[in-house]
Amino acid sequence: MSKSSKGRGSGRATLEAVARLAGVSTMTASRVLSQPQLVSSSTRARVEQAVLELGYVPNRAARALASRQSHVIVVLVPSLSNAVFTAVLDGIHDAVEGSGYQLLIGNTHYSAAEEGKLLRTYLQSDPDGVLLPGLSRNPQVGQMLDSLRVPVVSMMDLADSPATLSVGFSQLDAGMALTRHLIGRGYRRIAFVGAQLDERTLRRADGYRLAMAEAGLQDPRLEIMTPERSTVALGAALMRRVLDELPECDAVFFCNDDLAHGAIFHCQRAGIPVPGRVAVAGFNDLPASSLMVPSLTTVDTPRYRIGFEAASLLLDVIAGKAPAARRVDLGFTLRERESA
Repeated sequence: MSKSSKGRGSGRATLEAVARLAGVSTMTASRVLSQPQLVSSSTRARVEQAVLELGYVPNRAARALASRQSHVIVVLVPSLSNAVFTAVLDGIHDAVEGSGYQLLIGNTHYSAAEEGKLLRTYLQSDPDGVLLPGLSRNPQVGQMLDSLRVPVVSMMDLADSPATLSVGFSQLDAGMALTRHLIGRGYRRIAFVGAQLDERTLRRADGYRLAMAEAGLQDPRLEIMTPERSTVALGAALMRRVLDELPECDAVFFCNDDLAHGAIFHCQRAGIPVPGRVAVAGFNDLPASSLMVPSLTTVDTPRYRIGFEAASLLLDVIAGKAPAARRVDLGFTLRERESA
């Protein structure tokens, strides 16, 4: 690479060198990197090839200083292994792809302290927007968000306040719908089993309580809650506990499908018929749920669409567009199957 292809004293290829090699103006080369959708495919291909040949790496700090934008979006999720949130991330990625924005993704591990730590670190990148799971905020996070002058979109639940941008569905309504389904099927001693106890689980539990109360069936003794991390193995252990401690229980609403899968496996191993002896229901409709024997009754949640629509809403607000709605309800679907 010639010295003229590098910045003076930096050893880095320059945007001007990329433009020369591609046969375009520096402004056009810059637009390919920041707003590729505004450039023809043939021009974009030439610039991208020049970038590869020269090993050009954009100077984001300089670009941010010039445009007053970092072209960075912060995304925090509770887990990078949970299929629920990998689907959300897929939707976010597809919405942002081609926009010129980069995602800065952090895993909070369901910890409010970790969420605050990550957010404090990532805000040093001066992001143009933030995507966060859920609605609850610890005081530390709330203070940081209040100090921001960038849009924040909450995902997975719906805000009551019109001032909050949110995309998702009502976790409370979904919890009520599944419980009402079980009641409608004739079950009366319906247990609720929750693990990890994140805000989404707690709102589903609230929906369960409301539905049980309206039917005159609420009994706090039917609830088993643990802060342990949700796994299939834990579901099997909790099902054993339900059968030991609540022998009169005729149905169990597990807060997610992982636990429900484990519960069915335990019943199969123990020779306990589902739903003959006890019905089992879950939440989220993971890919394996329709393949279980018996197939799992659960709530199908639009996880990919939540990610896609949340990121799309955020990009519109960053661009200065007035959103058609600040509270985007994507709904949920009750999947009535063999287990309940």
